[in-house]
Amino acid sequence: MYTKDDILDQARKLGKMMSETEEVEFFKRAEAQIHENQTVREKMASLKSLQKQAVNFQNYGKDKALAMVEEKIKNIEKELDEMPIVSEFKEAQVEVNELLQMVSHSISHTVTNEIIESTGGNQLTGETGAAVNNAPNTSSCSH
Repeated sequence: MYTKDDILDQARKLGKMMSETEEVEFFKRAEAQIHENQTVREKMASLKSLQKQAVNFQNYGKDKALAMVEEKIKNIEKELDEMPIVSEFKEAQVEVNELLQMVSHSISHTVTNEIIESTGGNQLTGETGAAVNNAPNTSSCSH
């Protein structure tokens, strides 16, 4: 029988392993390049400022000003998206997220299957032993 502390210890080890994968290394390099790039930093600062303005305009019902700011935001986002350094960063984010999702799904799937198996359930139907053993008996006929 394992304790929560045992499991958390293993989770930390798994997290450390994951942080040393190609996907995470690629992400770290891409993030560093983003932060080192003056153009990206300036565009991000402008974007942040415009987003704050947009919130204010929205709160005060300044629809015309809001539309103008939203257009500027859209243009800056488009400019950023067209920069190879930004697309590499976004690709790296997706890859790390996919790795995390894959591990999470694998853990969830394993726990579910272990519960089903240990209770004498049916993996094909996804029912635990309690569900299988307490299901109404439909095979007997009463005349």
